[in-house]
Amino acid sequence: MRIDIITVLPEMIEGFVRESILARAQKKGLAEIHLHQLRDYTTDKWRRVDDYPYGGFAGMVMQCEPIDRCISALKAERDYDEVIFTSPDGEQFNQHVANELSLKGNIIILCGHYKGIDQRIRDHLITREISIGDYVLTGGELAAAVMADAIVRVIPGVVGDEQSALSDCFQDDMLSAPIYTRPADYKGWKVPEILLSGNEAKIKDWEIEQSLERTRRLRPDLLEKSKNK
Repeated sequence: MRIDIITVLPEMIEGFVRESILARAQKKGLAEIHLHQLRDYTTDKWRRVDDYPYGGFAGMVMQCEPIDRCISALKAERDYDEVIFTSPDGEQFNQHVANELSLKGNIIILCGHYKGIDQRIRDHLITREISIGDYVLTGGELAAAVMADAIVRVIPGVVGDEQSALSDCFQDDMLSAPIYTRPADYKGWKVPEILLSGNEAKIKDWEIEQSLERTRRLRPDLLEKSKNK
């Protein structure tokens, strides 16, 4: 898949997309992530992409023209399944959304900045608005990086052990069971005996049991959400 990220601060994301899972996915040819400096698409001699809002409201607003020019240039080269705007009032990003987007061919992520973007862009060019949480960030760059990581890592072949990605937290609206590694006894802190038994069926039962218990205790809202599906 291909992810095009439009931002006024590509430097905030460059290091992130060149390391770890995202770097591995790109080296394998399973994903492409391209960063686009929005200022390259303005006709303003000072490379400004924002202006004061009509109505006397506080803050600065990202203008229509540079965003439209950038998106139009990208769309002239290929079709896009989604044009996403990172917005605190968008739909909540979660594992199910990441799984869904990982099946797309090409997506654009527009990083909000300043007070936001001109509403006309949201009305005419954006197909989906997504938030990574109920809080406000200085810009959408961190949100775009989070989404790119969550989306790309579930593409088949990206993670060496695909079963590992499929068993991560939230894949089934459940938290993962506790995990342990060597040594089996550290300072008297012992690994549960069942995990040392070699009995795969009993270990699986323990894993499900622990996952359910942790979800009930820490995130009961996930169980409620499953019931309502």
